[in-house]
Formats: sequence, C-alpha cells, structure tokens
Amino acid sequence: MSRVYNFSAGPSMLPEPVLKTAQAELLEYEGSGQSVMEMSHRSAVFDEIIKSTEARLRRVLRIPGNYKVGFFQGGASTQFAMVPLNLMTTGSADYFVTGNFSGLAAKEAEKFGRVHIAASSKDKNFTYIPNVKTADYSPNASYIHICQNNTIFGTRFAELPQRPGVPLVADLSSCILSGPLDVSRYGLIYFGVQKNVAPAGMAVAIIREDLLGQAGPAVPAMLNYKTIIDKESMYNTPPCWCIYMTGLVLRYIEERVGGLEAMELINTAKAALLYDYLDSQEFYKNPVEKRYRSLMNVTFTSPTPEMDKAFCTAAAEAGFVNLKGHRLVGGMRASIYNAMPHEGVAKLVQFMEDFRKANA
Repeated sequence: MSRVYNFSAGPSMLPEPVLKTAQAELLEYEGSGQSVMEMSHRSAVFDEIIKSTEARLRRVLRIPGNYKVGFFQGGASTQFAMVPLNLMTTGSADYFVTGNFSGLAAKEAEKFGRVHIAASSKDKNFTYIPNVKTADYSPNASYIHICQNNTIFGTRFAELPQRPGVPLVADLSSCILSGPLDVSRYGLIYFGVQKNVAPAGMAVAIIREDLLGQAGPAVPAMLNYKTIIDKESMYNTPPCWCIYMTGLVLRYIEERVGGLEAMELINTAKAALLYDYLDSQEFYKNPVEKRYRSLMNVTFTSPTPEMDKAFCTAAAEAGFVNLKGHRLVGGMRASIYNAMPHEGVAKLVQFMEDFRKANA
C-alpha cells in the first residue's frame, strides 16, 4: 500500500525526507554501531545530538540569548501544571479560553491558584478569538495564558495580548515552526511536538531567564523548569528519540525548505487553496470568522451529519485519512501541518468537489 495523505491533528505527518533519514540511521547512527534508541544519553554521540538540536532550534526560531530551552517529557498537558507551579507567583493568572486545550489548561491551573478568565469565545462555540484589547485583565495576574492555535476548532490569534510587566505564556503546540515567530513577545512558549515537530512523547519549553527559579520548595523536581534547564535537559534520561527526530525536522526546515519565512509562504498557500474552495460553494461550510481562521487546522461540515460520515468513509477509501472532525465540533477537520504537501491539499479539494457534485 502506498502512503496516504494523513490529515490527522496529531500525531501527524512527518516530512518524507526526515522519515527516510531516520530509516537509514535506525539500525546504526553515524558509525556509532548502535541506534539512537539504544545509546546512552550520557554518551558523547548523544551529547552532540541534543546540543545540535537545541542550536538548530535557536537558529530557526531566532531565539534571543536571554531565553532558555528545555526538552520535557509528558507533552503539553504536563505543561498545563508546570506553568502555574513555576509562574503563579501572585496566586492568580489570566487565561483566555478559546477552545478545548486552553480550557483544560485553565482548569489545571485552578488547582494551584486563582484563575481569572480574561476572555472566552465559548458563547459562539469557539468560532472566533476575543478582542485582546478589551479583555477583562485582572490587576495582579502573574501571567497571561493563551493557546495560540486551536486545533479542534480551527482558530488562531490574529494579535497577541500584551500587558507591561505581565509575561505572556503561550501553548504553540499546533502552530510552532509554521512561520516566523517573535519570541521576545513571550515570557514562556511551550509546545507538544507531535503535530509539527516530531513523534509524540515530548514537549519543548522556551522560557525567559528571569522567570526561572520562582517555583516553591514543594514543587517536584521534574516539574520545575529550573531543574531541567540547569541540567541542559539531562536531569534524567530525556526523550532521546524525540530529540533526535526534532533535530532532523529542524534541519529539513532550515536546509530543504529555506527557513520559517519560506515555510509560512507554503502554509499560507495551502490554507488559501482550501479556504478559497470552501468559500466558493454552498455545500460545505466553515464556521470560523475569517480573520481568525487557522492555517493549520481547517474545519468544515457538509449538509448533514450523515453526509459527513459518508464523506469521511469515501475520503479514507480514496487515500485521505483522519478527516473526521473532533466530537466537540463534528463534521470534518483537515490538519494541514508543515509536512502536508501542497499536492495533498489540491487533491483533497478535487475530491471534495467530486463528492459535492455526486451528492448535492
């Protein structure tokens, strides 16, 4: 069977050149006589892998020198607890609830202090992003938390909330590396890697130096950013394979794609192709306000739930898999992350049009 077009929201597609490199190096990595999955994390060989991966991440994202990088186990969901455990110094924080994962992050943070919902788009089933300029910010928030791209609902922030002296914390799991990023606008960025970066099993945090060392004495060592970062992500055995794969993906973006500016042009063109088609006909509907449409996750419905089901079945048979929408939204969702080729989106649009003609 040939490879399918995988529109999964995560774990998602990886670039084929990356998979082929990993395949070629699986049994033996660069003359070491062993696989990356077998070697000691304390070895000189792996030390070079983790250091080069961080260096490449710093280059690709242009991370300022006063920010630290850490590789963490547990995915972004563990970060939901780590953020308040490390940063909620005033006992409260402001959260924007614009989808499922930002809601889960807020709920987790309530275990450690007062969570103030500065704004929410729940009133319209998360089909827009609230105005960041008129949000109800609290006077003593330790930080402002957002989920910048909402995987399930297909929305993204068009502008960032910024308050003097209050760090912005952002979950970038489903949009990281999709285009250029001004890291200096954030106090802390974190992301699970399973959408745009690597196989599932790791999160990366990029944190401004002055925000480290604020965790209380009761915070477990593994949930303290400073513990992990002071040991250069080697406090314990790190997720070695994920780190290696992250390095391969970063090298692909840097050397094959040409950096994040080029990556953004590719992603913008793919999203425009799909959204322009959705806007050109009446059979399929996209519920998101145009200004807030995600470049990574495109949601749409057909006339009926029964038709949605028939669409997903026919699509899978045609080689377009994992298009079923999340249960909170229904319909369909095409996740068109970095690794999805333009050809995959073009062929999906043609399939959608053929299905429309056959079922209108």
